[in-house]
Amino acid sequence: MSLYQFLIAVRQQDGQQLMAETGETTSHLMGMFYRTLRIIDNGIKPVYIFDGHPPHLKSGELAKRYVRREEANKAMEDAKETGDTAELDKFSRRTVRVTKEQNDEAKKLLRLMGIPYVDAPCEAEAQCAALAKAGKVYAAASEDMDTLCFAAPILLRHLTFSEQRKLPITEVKLTETLEGLDMPMEQFIDLCILLGCDYCEPIKGIGPATAVKLLREHKDLDGLVKYIKDHPESRYKIPENWPYQDARELFLKPEIVDPATLDIRWEEPDVEGLVDYLVKEKGFSEDRVRNGASRLTKNLKTAQQGRLDGFFKVLPKEKTTTGDKRKQAEKAADKTKRAKISKKK
Repeated sequence: MSLYQFLIAVRQQDGQQLMAETGETTSHLMGMFYRTLRIIDNGIKPVYIFDGHPPHLKSGELAKRYVRREEANKAMEDAKETGDTAELDKFSRRTVRVTKEQNDEAKKLLRLMGIPYVDAPCEAEAQCAALAKAGKVYAAASEDMDTLCFAAPILLRHLTFSEQRKLPITEVKLTETLEGLDMPMEQFIDLCILLGCDYCEPIKGIGPATAVKLLREHKDLDGLVKYIKDHPESRYKIPENWPYQDARELFLKPEIVDPATLDIRWEEPDVEGLVDYLVKEKGFSEDRVRNGASRLTKNLKTAQQGRLDGFFKVLPKEKTTTGDKRKQAEKAADKTKRAKISKKK
């Protein structure tokens, strides 16, 4: 997600992406370099995870994204003809996709910076969750709420957002979420599937509060699906070819690299290598690159994993009582639903 964000957000004043003299896009490298510096300046040692192949269940979601890009391409061409620069800028951002070459360039940059990364065999969120569960990292940072379904003990949202967006970083703890919903992990996964995920569309007419209520009544999705099928007069209809069982299995048994086999370490940055790559090849400012490398060298020695309060404002916890359980459950489910809707825009 980070590279995609950088390609959209890191632009020149005229709205065009940053480019080297050769015409190659460098927005992703600029964003990755300076965002990583900011993270490390605040005492956090990042590990980046790159997506592998998409699971077959994601083909429907990927097809929808393709259609949206094609629609944006057509709208962009129309904006060019009418000379509407605002519309042109808006739709050009919607056509952005991260290429294999840009992924490879980002990995090269991270190697030169001394920052570890992992190539996930499948979903990056699943690998993030596995690293956090194994204690290799403090938390998984992602905008994808499905990360919790992969059992990440702690999820950080908005970690890589720019300061201009003024969104506080949110720390979501899985144990507190399950306690607030009064649900076991398997039922929580069913709740997220019911509300809609990358692998299954939601059942129309079922919102967060209703989803919690129905799962409490029928225990799990198997029971709910059976009830709906046995009662055709019900207002709810199961989508055609709804692979909720496969989605559940994917969350419970994801394809990952065993964290025990990974040797994650932060190294001294290759200063001259960074200069050769970013300055000589990509046209970055040498003074800024050397200054950044100096910050890396200094701060990687003192950074402590998990020291997050310097990076964002810690929000006070709300006090709750047993009587608030139902409201907590509905609120938590609603947050999950809204986060998924926001993610898919």
